[in-house]
Amino acid sequence: MTPESLARSVARERRPEPTGPADARRYVNQWVEAEAIGAEQVAAFVVILRTRGCYWADQKGCSMCGYAKDTLGRSATPAELTEQLERALARYREEPYVKVYTSGSFLDDREVDPASRLALVRAFSGRSRRLLFESLPEFATDERLGPLREAFSGELEVAFGLESTDPGVLGRLVHKNAPPSAYLAAGDRVRALGARAKAYLLLKPPYLGEAESVRDVLASIETAHPHFDALSVNPVHIQNGTVVEWLYRRGRYRPPWLWSVVEALRTGAARRGTSRLVSFPTAGGLPRGPHNCGRCDREVLAAIETASLTQAFEPLDALDCGCRAEWEAVRRLEPLGVEA
Repeated sequence: MTPESLARSVARERRPEPTGPADARRYVNQWVEAEAIGAEQVAAFVVILRTRGCYWADQKGCSMCGYAKDTLGRSATPAELTEQLERALARYREEPYVKVYTSGSFLDDREVDPASRLALVRAFSGRSRRLLFESLPEFATDERLGPLREAFSGELEVAFGLESTDPGVLGRLVHKNAPPSAYLAAGDRVRALGARAKAYLLLKPPYLGEAESVRDVLASIETAHPHFDALSVNPVHIQNGTVVEWLYRRGRYRPPWLWSVVEALRTGAARRGTSRLVSFPTAGGLPRGPHNCGRCDREVLAAIETASLTQAFEPLDALDCGCRAEWEAVRRLEPLGVEA
């Protein structure tokens, strides 16, 4: 099966059947996590709304993304979104940083209608200092962002899944629907409106090895930093119903080593310009997430989080474990098609 045919086959299987109104009244998940605004460490309120999700997932989808399984399989009505927001606000404790996810693009009218977007932004205005949401680049327009910027008293932050600034990696391996130039231009548009722009950079998309993926992230940091206020290195974790999971189940993919995350941050810190550089690995230390040997995972993950929050990356140099030699051997042997 070719990568192209595999991607389309997975896309057909992962979209759920349209769900009823009971599920549509409840958001997917909510939690509080550590974050930073400038040099200040703060709590971030995170909520995932249940919407139709990313339209691109219906057509082909990204090779590592399984978020379509958390969607309605249809568009949410304004009344359903209102109830989800009310339920989320009941859990909100005035955290200064708010992150709103939709398993797709908050700025896509098919996921969140304009009136519901405005209502959500207004609900947190004057209460949170920064509000983040995600979008594909084609939806980040003056027409859609302008009213939100006017309605929010703090900082808006728009996050984009850039993943890689290499057109080949982005198109053939990640299966994005737009070239890197579209993401860079969207970052510029967002900043021109007085909002913040953030880019996710994917560490170890399928078909790239450890060393190749670190080099790709470092090159992407150098190219992307003039266009974004923050860059987040996102190591792949294996989600259900994805190309990555298909490969993993057949022994053809291993999630990235945490040492690769450390290397990307240590070296990338000197190439990021004035952008914040962070990494908060999902499923870190688990078999389906970025991990080392198991003995050092907790320590390495804690160091990665501290470096991301403080922007002090020098302490990462002191990390060590016996498995580091195995990781280095993997990097040397991968070009030969040999596993350490």
